[in-house]
Amino acid sequence: MNKPLRRRMERNEESSTATNLELFFDLVFVFALTQVTALMAETPTWHGLLRGALLLSVIWWSWVGYSWLSNLVKADEGPARTAMLVAMAAMFLLALAIPEAFDDLPGGLDGPLVLAFCYLLVRAVHVWLFWIAADDDTALRAQIVRFVPSVIGSTALLAIGSQLSGAAQTALWAAAVLADYGGTFLIGASGWRLNSAKHFAERHGLIIIIALGESIVAIGVGVTHLAISWPIIVAAILGLTIAASLWWSYFDTHVMICERALSDAQGEERVSMGRTAFTYLHLPLLVGIVMLALGLKKVVGYVGGENGHTLADPLYGPPLWAMYGGVSLFMFGYAAVAWRCIRTFKAQRVILGVVLLALVPLVANLPAMASLAVLTALMAGLIVYEWVKYRDLRDEIRHAEHH
Repeated sequence: MNKPLRRRMERNEESSTATNLELFFDLVFVFALTQVTALMAETPTWHGLLRGALLLSVIWWSWVGYSWLSNLVKADEGPARTAMLVAMAAMFLLALAIPEAFDDLPGGLDGPLVLAFCYLLVRAVHVWLFWIAADDDTALRAQIVRFVPSVIGSTALLAIGSQLSGAAQTALWAAAVLADYGGTFLIGASGWRLNSAKHFAERHGLIIIIALGESIVAIGVGVTHLAISWPIIVAAILGLTIAASLWWSYFDTHVMICERALSDAQGEERVSMGRTAFTYLHLPLLVGIVMLALGLKKVVGYVGGENGHTLADPLYGPPLWAMYGGVSLFMFGYAAVAWRCIRTFKAQRVILGVVLLALVPLVANLPAMASLAVLTALMAGLIVYEWVKYRDLRDEIRHAEHH
């Protein structure tokens, strides 16, 4: 006799790590982030940036739902494997529809409606599998029931918004995001399960790597149609240095400290920390990196002579704010995550975030390459400062045994 579906699922333990299927699942998010960056680059206005941020919020919510699910049960065992592949297919179709997320192109299917339907499918598979995985855990099943209204509400709002345009459509997208994030927040942390702190921190670290990869891709995509030149080479190196600095700032010690704090927390406190520090506060990190990617793409286009630009032309307006503001948002997000996990105020990160925002009106008068160089110097300066000031502490954190 075949075992019930729930009996063919294997629960994760504290020592569990990410599976190959989860890494495969993440590939569609690489494509989705690339699509969002390209969409914002086509319409680099404030409204375009807002819509890009809303799209990223929807994509992020799709991903985090499965990060909680795969923390409960192994993603590559039993029905979880098939469900993850189905969700992956739906997410891939959602990513394909991103260029038509707000404006349907002539011919074919209704792009905005296709995106809304794919989002519904991604969320429905998630809830269905979570219900089965909960088995006889009545507290978890009760939490899933409380969770369902936010799923229905957000997808319904996206479906309605698909038939509108302009500000009204953007407002409904914002309402859909609010329904998802606010609804999940209001039902509280009680009832959810976080079995492995190691797995959870690792999954979020991997998605940050994916986002940083998108910033590098943006540099390459921005010059694919341009002749290679010294200005492009210099801009590419500067952009890569910024991406590397963000990588260093997150992975040098930060991810280790937060994983250990999450591991030390137990029960509802662990769930609360995971929900706040990772599910909610990692979104600013993701949005910040993608906004940076947009700015980098524009800079390499400028210095490469795209659309008649010259080396003397400044980067200004939304693209410049995206580049500087994206890094600033990353700094603020990082500081918030650190505060929630270890109650430590990262003053130098917050100060840098404020300084970056204050500099935008000034660097708007500089050539695009110069504004990129200033940002690179500030990021490299932060890394050097922390490396020198906290050298002994870094060594202790990176090589300490954690039990």
